[in-house]
Formats: sequence, C-alpha cells, structure tokens
Amino acid sequence: MGLQEFWFVAIAVLFVGYFVLEGFDFGVGMLMPVFGRHTDAAVGEKRRRAVLNTIGPVWDGNEVWLITAGGALFAAFPEWYATLFSGFYLPLLLILVALIVRICAIEYRGKINDPVWRRRCDLGIGIGSWIPAVLWGVAFANIVSGVAIDENKKVTAGFFDLLGPYALLGGATTALVFALHGAVFIALKTSGDVHEDAVRIAARLSIPAVVVGGGFALWTQLAYGKSWTWIMVGLAAVSLIAVVLLTARVREGWAFVFTTIAVIAVVVLLFGSLFPYVMPSTTDAAFSLTVDNASSSPYTLKVMTWAAAFSAPVVVCYQAWTYWVFRKRISTAHIPESIGLSLGRP
Repeated sequence: MGLQEFWFVAIAVLFVGYFVLEGFDFGVGMLMPVFGRHTDAAVGEKRRRAVLNTIGPVWDGNEVWLITAGGALFAAFPEWYATLFSGFYLPLLLILVALIVRICAIEYRGKINDPVWRRRCDLGIGIGSWIPAVLWGVAFANIVSGVAIDENKKVTAGFFDLLGPYALLGGATTALVFALHGAVFIALKTSGDVHEDAVRIAARLSIPAVVVGGGFALWTQLAYGKSWTWIMVGLAAVSLIAVVLLTARVREGWAFVFTTIAVIAVVVLLFGSLFPYVMPSTTDAAFSLTVDNASSSPYTLKVMTWAAAFSAPVVVCYQAWTYWVFRKRISTAHIPESIGLSLGRP
C-alpha cells in the first residue's frame, strides 16, 4: 500500500470515528425534544436535561474527528478538498450553520431559567442535529455516485442537482440510523423513566432503519460496489436486524455495539465503493479525481504520516479515558433544580 492509498484509508477511518461518535450525538439531539412531552412540565424538563447530560461531557470532543478529517483531506488530497468544498458549498455551509446553532443551544440552554428559552434551545438542538444528519448522507451519496465535474476540476452541478433519489435515500438512511444510534445510547446511559422511554423509541425506530438503511446499502452495492463490499452490506443488514431483536429484549449494551457496527459497515461500504476515485465525474470519466491525481506530493504525505503516528494515539487514549470517567448511568434523580438567570417574565 502506497502513501496515497494509506491516507485514503486514514480519511475513511476518521469519518468512521466521526459518524460513530457524532452519530449518537446527532441522535440524542434529534430525539431530545420528544422526551417528557406528555408529562408534567417540571418532570419533562428533568428528563430532557438527563438526556442532554448523556452527551454533555463528550459531544464537543466527538467533533474533533470531523476537524481532523477535514484537515487530513486538505493536506493529503488538496484537489479533492478544493473540488468538494467549492462544489458542495451550500450543503456544507448548511451543516456548519446547523452545528453552530446546535453548539450555542447546548451551551446556553441552562444559562437562563425560563421555559420559553429552554423550548427555543431544544428547537435549536433538534434542528442543529437533524440538518447535518440528513445532509451528510446526501453529500456522501453524491460523492459515491458522482457529480458533474468539468476539465478544470470544478463541480458544475447546482444544489438541487444533488437531491436525486439515491442521495435523498442516503440522507434518510443517515438520519434514521443516527436517530436509532442515539436512542440506544440514551438507553445505555440512563436509568428509570428516561431509560424506558429510550428503549421504546429505539424499538419504534429499529424497523424503519432496517428497511431504509438496507435499501440504501443494496442500491449502493448494486450500482457502485465491489465484490468484497458485499461483506459490508451483509454486516450492516445483520447488525440492524440484531438491533431490532436486542431492543425488544432490552439489551441496550449489545444493541449499541450493533448500531456501531452498522455505522462502520455503511461508511466502509461507501469508501470501498468509491476507491480508487475520490470524486467521480458524470461529465467525462477523464475529469474524475482519483487518489493519484488529487493527492499531495510524496514528501507531504510522508511528513503527515510521521505526525499522525505520534499524535493520533494520544488523542484516542485521551478520548477513551473521557468515556471511561463518565461511564455511569444518569437518571432524573441526578438532575438538580435549575439555577439559571431569570428573564423576569410575569
């Protein structure tokens, strides 16, 4: 394996880490407004705070994987980075704005003790989680299927050209799988009423996730896959079916293992189907970007490899330690009374 292929695999691994970890973050944010809707206002607020606290210590650390993936993409494959970020400018901008809204809503939700303020923050968390969850699937589906690229390596397709049936199915897949991943994570990290609600939501999401995710994986394989990527299709299908059975038996620990495997399988399927291209052109195959014509110089790749060899283990160990420290379950009994500032509403 040459350095170009190595860094293609490394970028795939970074996106695997991002979608596994940030995937349940998105799922928690997507589902958070659902918790406590049909209970007393004070009880419902404690349930939503318990849900948010499941990702409180880790959500910002999970986003490091995206920053690292973007940096690695820029350094290892500058042509890929330039074509992707210019051609997909609007959807990537929408993802960025949604993430900013989500971050602000999470950070400032507890600063003011007012129900209207908290409802608006919950809305921001929900919107800021749903938009990236959908658009990441749309973006990667377009990357795999190819877009119109001219001889100057510029994407000539418009935003609505990116919203074809395959891309929309990809967006529905990531949204449903992330929501299921998040529901199972909440069940794993909570106890009491919140745990029961999470198990019930996960059970309802599991079958739609199997149907939609299975359809997308099969379409990807039949249209763009390699012979070996059938393994990933089967692994994703078996994992999602296992989640259906495990949530029915309230085995959230194993269910989370299998949602994680399903996410990994889908990402490997996408990158495996893409290789050796990084952005296929539907205008002319000669205009496609590959790991060869889109990469940096061998010297740059060599320096990056040495830097990653020293820094990556430190980051992984630190993040693993964070998850170990905050491994215990949370319940509404652990949630204190709100101490935020008052807006002075009558």
